[in-house]
Amino acid sequence: MNKFDYTITIQWSDEDNCFVVFFPEFSQNVMQPFTHGETYEEALKNGQEVLELIIEEYQEDGKILPQPKTFVFA
Repeated sequence: MNKFDYTITIQWSDEDNCFVVFFPEFSQNVMQPFTHGETYEEALKNGQEVLELIIEEYQEDGKILPQPKTFVFA
């Protein structure tokens, strides 16, 4: 399992005037949104960096990582 197995959701926020980043698999354990960006690309880059840090923290603390969600094409 690696960081690319997890879902990254990026949505525009009128309130914050930026793109905000959520990680659905971690929504029960960490306050959302996790990060943001002025552009979609910046939000994705920031999201990938934060996801790496979250995974590292889970591993250092001996926590079990959540199961990645999968999308099944019908």
